[in-house]
Amino acid sequence: MPTRRLMPDVIKNQTLSCLPPDATARDAALLMAERRIAAVLVTEGRTLKGIVTERDMTVRVVAAGLDPDTTPLSVVMTADPDTLEPSAAAIAALDLMERYHYRHLPIAVDGEAVGMVSIRDLFAVVRAHLEDELRSREAYMFGSGYSADASVG
Repeated sequence: MPTRRLMPDVIKNQTLSCLPPDATARDAALLMAERRIAAVLVTEGRTLKGIVTERDMTVRVVAAGLDPDTTPLSVVMTADPDTLEPSAAAIAALDLMERYHYRHLPIAVDGEAVGMVSIRDLFAVVRAHLEDELRSREAYMFGSGYSADASVG
C-alpha cells in the first residue's frame, strides 16, 4: 500500500464531475444523482474553487432551509479544499481523510483539478493490499501450492 500513488494506482480514467460556483445546489444534486456520485468539484475552467458533498447539501442547504433552486454553490461549498498531488501516496490521502473526517479529496496540480479520490477508492486499495499480504504469508507458511480456497476432496 505505501508505494501506491493516487494516480494512476488508485484512480485512473476518471471523468471529473465539475460545476461552476454560480451553479445552483439543485444543479449539483441533479449531477450527483445522474452520475451516482457523492461529491462535485466546483471549478472555474479547470481551477479548483471548492467541493460540494452530499453532507454539504444536507447540512448547508436542506437543514439550513435554503432554496436549492436559487442557492449558488459558492455559498454552500467548502472553499479552497485540501488537495493532494497525483503522485501522492495513497496512505497520505488516507491519513488526511482520517484526520479531518473527509470522504472525498480533490487531486490537483498547481490549483487545477485533475481528479478526486474517495474513501471507497482507498478502501479497495487497502483491501487488495491485505489480500495480497495474506496470500504471501500463506504461501510462505504452507508452501506455494497452498490455497485457502482449495476445496477438500
